[in-house]
Amino acid sequence: MYLLELGGEDDAFAAREAASACSDVQVRARGVATARDVTERVSALAYTHAASELVGLADGGVDAAAALLDAATLDREGSVAVRARDVRGATGVSTQRAERELGSVLVERGFAVDLDDPDHELRALFARADDGGTVTALGWLATASVRDFGDRRPTDKPFFQPGSMDPLLARAVANVAGARPGRTVLDPMCGTGGVLVEAGLVGADVVGTDAQRKMVRGTRENLGRYLSAGVKGLPDPGGFALARADATRLPLCDGAVDAVVFDAPYGRQSKVANRSLDALVADALAESRRVADRGVVVGDRAWDDAARDAGWTVTDRFVRRVHATLDRHVLVLAAAEGVTRGRVK
Repeated sequence: MYLLELGGEDDAFAAREAASACSDVQVRARGVATARDVTERVSALAYTHAASELVGLADGGVDAAAALLDAATLDREGSVAVRARDVRGATGVSTQRAERELGSVLVERGFAVDLDDPDHELRALFARADDGGTVTALGWLATASVRDFGDRRPTDKPFFQPGSMDPLLARAVANVAGARPGRTVLDPMCGTGGVLVEAGLVGADVVGTDAQRKMVRGTRENLGRYLSAGVKGLPDPGGFALARADATRLPLCDGAVDAVVFDAPYGRQSKVANRSLDALVADALAESRRVADRGVVVGDRAWDDAARDAGWTVTDRFVRRVHATLDRHVLVLAAAEGVTRGRVK
C-alpha cells in the first residue's frame, strides 16, 4: 500500500487524477489518500505531491504516530530523516515535536539520522478527519511529483490570452483523460494550447485545432517552446500537430485519437460564428465522440445533457472554484455502451 499526499482543496478531484497513475485510490482524511499500487506516472501528477510506502494509519496526533512507528516492522537499513506535515494547517500538531519523537523511535530501532542526505525519508502526515479528529499517516517516501508549474504561468508563455487555463488544472485534466506516452490527445478548441502543452509534457502525442488562425499560430509557438525543452523527471515530450478547423467538423477519421479534452466557450448568451453556444458545444461533443472513446470537457456550466445526447456517459463531475463569479465544471466522459459514434438520434 502507498500513502498519497494530495494538493489543492478538492480531494475528490485530486483522487480522480491520482487514479490515472495509481490503483484503488481512497481518500482517508483531508489531503491524504492511500493507493494499492503506484506507477512512474506519479511524477507527472498535478494534485498529488508525493507517494510513500505506507507504514500505517492511526487516529490521534504525535503520541499515536510514535506508537504506530514503534510497533511497525521496519524492513530497511541506512540513514533516515523524518519530515512531518500538518496537512493544510488543520490539526494544530507540532511538526517539530513529531519529528523529534519519531526520530527518537528510529534511533532506538538502530537507525542513524541524517537530515541532509538520508537513505530513507519517513513522511509523517497529520490530517483532519471528517469528524474533526486527527488522522496520522506514516510512510517511506517513494517518489515525488515534479513541481515545475510556475515555469508555465499563462501570462509568462510566449502566447497568452485572457482566460487561459492554469497549468495545474490543464495537467490534471490531461491526466484524467489518459495522457501518457503512446497515446494521442486532441483539443479541438485549443485556444492558447495549455492542455496540449501539459499533455505533451507527460509524453502524449497531441493534436490541436481551433477556428481562429491566431490561436493555431499561438499554440504552435507555445508547444514549440515547451515541448522542445521538456521537463527533467518527466517522459520525453510527445509530438504535436495543429490545424485551423471547426470543432464540429474535424479533419480526422473515426477513432483517430485516444482522448479529447476541451475548454468550452463561456457565457450562457454567447454566440460563436453566428451559432448559439449550446449548438456549438453540442455539435463539438458529438464530433469528439466520433473521433475518441474518452474525454474531458470543462466549462462554466455542466454540459451533462449535451454530452449524453452526443453518445457519452458522464462518469465523474467536479466543480472547481475560480473566483466569486466563476466556477469551472469538469465532466469526465466515456463512450456510452451500445451507442454508435456521434450524436444520439
